[in-house]
Amino acid sequence: MNVTTRLPALFLSHGSPMLAVEDSPAGRFLDRLGTTLPRPRAILVASAHFTADRPTAGGHDRPHTVHDFGGFPEPLYAIRYPAPGQPELAETVVARLAQSGLSGQIRPGHGLDHGVWVPLRRMYPLADIPVVPLSVNPTADAAWHYALGRALAGLREEGVLVIGSGGFVHNLGDLDWRHRDAPLAPWAGEFSGWMHERLAAGDLAALLEWRELAPHAGRAHPTTEHLMPLFVALGAAGGPTEVRVLHRSHELGTLALDAFAFG
Repeated sequence: MNVTTRLPALFLSHGSPMLAVEDSPAGRFLDRLGTTLPRPRAILVASAHFTADRPTAGGHDRPHTVHDFGGFPEPLYAIRYPAPGQPELAETVVARLAQSGLSGQIRPGHGLDHGVWVPLRRMYPLADIPVVPLSVNPTADAAWHYALGRALAGLREEGVLVIGSGGFVHNLGDLDWRHRDAPLAPWAGEFSGWMHERLAAGDLAALLEWRELAPHAGRAHPTTEHLMPLFVALGAAGGPTEVRVLHRSHELGTLALDAFAFG
C-alpha cells in the first residue's frame, strides 16, 4: 500500500454484540465497508467500551478477544478476533498526545473489547491488520475528545485507519426488546435529525455543546461514552471537513446505528 494515502476517519455504531453474526442492514453495510477503503497498515479504534481517566492505548502485540457482555447466545462467546497488535503504534499515539498537552499511557496487556472486534470482524474478517484500541473518558466532554482526535489526525496520512466505535443513539433502558424492527421512536429521531443537520452544516460549535442543545440529549445518551468516539473521529479529520453519511439504520425502536466518514 502507498502509505501516503490519506484515509478517512470513521464513526461506526456497533450496537448489540449480535451485530458480529446476524444478518442485518448494519451488518451488511460493514461487510462492504472494508472493501471500499484503501487497505490500512494499522487500525486505531476509540471504543465506548474502553474507558479510562487518561488517554490509554492498548500495547499488546497479540491482544486477546474480550467478551464484555452477558445474556447472549453461547456461540457468541466462542468467537475470537485474532488480529495482531502494534505496540509501536501505541507508543506513537502516546507521543503525539503528549505533544498536544494530553498525558497518555499504554496498557500493555489490554485486549479487544466488543466495540473493537464486532465491527472489525465484519469489515476485515481475515483479522490480518494490526489493531490498537484507544480509550475514551466518560467524565470528559465532547471538546476534550475532539482535541484527542485532533492530536492523532496525522496518523491518517501514515496509513492508519482511525475509527470511533460507539452508538449514535444508545439508551439500553428504552430498547423495545420484543420488536427488533419497531419504528424509530420520535424522540430518538429528533435527536438523530439534529445531529445529522449539525454535522452536515459543519457546525462544530453546536456539536460540542450537544448535551445542552440537542433535543432529548439526555434520553438519547443517559451516559455519554457511546457518543464520545464520534468526536474522536471528527477531531481526527484534522479540522473543517467533508462529512459523508455512510449508513443509517436502527433496531429495537431506539438503537440508531448510523455511520459517518470524516475527511
